[in-house]
Amino acid sequence: MSDLLSSYSSDLSTLVSSVRSKVDSLPAGGEPRKASLRRLDMELEECGEILSQMELEISSFPQSVRSRYMVELRGQKGEVEALKREVKSAFNATSGGGGGGYNVALEEGNGGDLEAQSTRSQRERLLQGTATLEDGTRRLEESQRLALETEDMGADILRDLRGQREQIEHSRDTLRQADANIDRSSRTLSKMIRRAKQQKLVTMGIVTVLVLLILLILYSKF
Repeated sequence: MSDLLSSYSSDLSTLVSSVRSKVDSLPAGGEPRKASLRRLDMELEECGEILSQMELEISSFPQSVRSRYMVELRGQKGEVEALKREVKSAFNATSGGGGGGYNVALEEGNGGDLEAQSTRSQRERLLQGTATLEDGTRRLEESQRLALETEDMGADILRDLRGQREQIEHSRDTLRQADANIDRSSRTLSKMIRRAKQQKLVTMGIVTVLVLLILLILYSKF
């Protein structure tokens, strides 16, 4: 449960307890009873507003947990509705009238209590502004979460690119080393070829000299 929903639930429990205690201690009759009835009506309206805010908050929960909290919310709504019926029944039982006595008393009270109406209107605007602010806060938190995820992804990409650059640089160094080795091998092979040619020329020169000597010896004998 979120902290905000916990706060709403705590406020609702406090109001329900307050209404229940006031119902149990209603004045016997007259104007004090009507005034108490008006206060109870205001508190019950406030309970309804809190229930609406709780429903709005639960609607933002993941589907996996939303149903469980909706069951609890329906139970709380049922408790508030039962209190409303209890308040209405308590008034009708003492007014001696039918079901319309409760509404008549409320109309009389509300007609002369403009300050209470103004307070309720201000509270409704405040609750609406709070809901808007909370929605904006959730959107901001979601944007911050997405920004952090994007930043992490960017950091991972940079790390991958850095690793690939190091691999490319290592491969380039390896190619340079291989090219240097090939150059050294080529120079060594060229030297070996030159020496082989030199040795071949020397060998041919020695053979030529030997042949000439043999021919000279043979010629001198004849």
